Amino acid sequence: MRIEIWSDVSCPWCYIGKARFTKALVAFPHRDEVEVVHRSFELDPRLARTRSTTGPEHAQKYGMTPQQARAAEEDLARLARAEGLDYLVDFRDHGNTFDLHRLLHLAASRGLGNTLLDLFYEGNFSAERSIYDPEHQVELAVRAGLDEAEIRTVLADPSTYADKVRADESEASRLGITGVPFFVIDRRYGISGAQLTATFTEALERAWTGRAAERPLSS
Repeated sequence: MRIEIWSDVSCPWCYIGKARFTKALVAFPHRDEVEVVHRSFELDPRLARTRSTTGPEHAQKYGMTPQQARAAEEDLARLARAEGLDYLVDFRDHGNTFDLHRLLHLAASRGLGNTLLDLFYEGNFSAERSIYDPEHQVELAVRAGLDEAEIRTVLADPSTYADKVRADESEASRLGITGVPFFVIDRRYGISGAQLTATFTEALERAWTGRAAERPLSS
């Protein structure tokens, strides 16, 4: 069974949703027969790739006061911590995630995509350092197991893995995906948002039962 997950590193709901989905998958009896593929999605590709913006600046862009933004972050922090995730309320930059997605495709080509995605989420939501600092990106990618020279080569050439990112985004558009996280099971079932673990469990079981019902009897 193949599960594709469209997400963005900048998305707190993606961070929380991945944790909830992972709990459901770990408890799923057929987990060893499940392939998980992470797909790229940029929540705001218009953001400049040369600089990040602070939380208050980002809140103002979306018509929120700093107080409203902080209250929303505190709510997200409570949800994240309930899933066992670290979440800092007072420090987080916002920026263009295209290079992060390119590095995730590099990691996926080495079998390290999920590891790097977890590190990027942690770096964005629980570290007092901007994830949009290229040196921070390099350090996290090295921790994931990638070669530093290769990481720097990819970051230096904006075209490397750009086609992979754009292909994921084009596919999301074709499927009608307008927000993340979005989970697609065997191109038959779609799950939108950071649903509860029980919801993911139910979806996995339903999809698996559907597959079993469609398998031809052996002769």
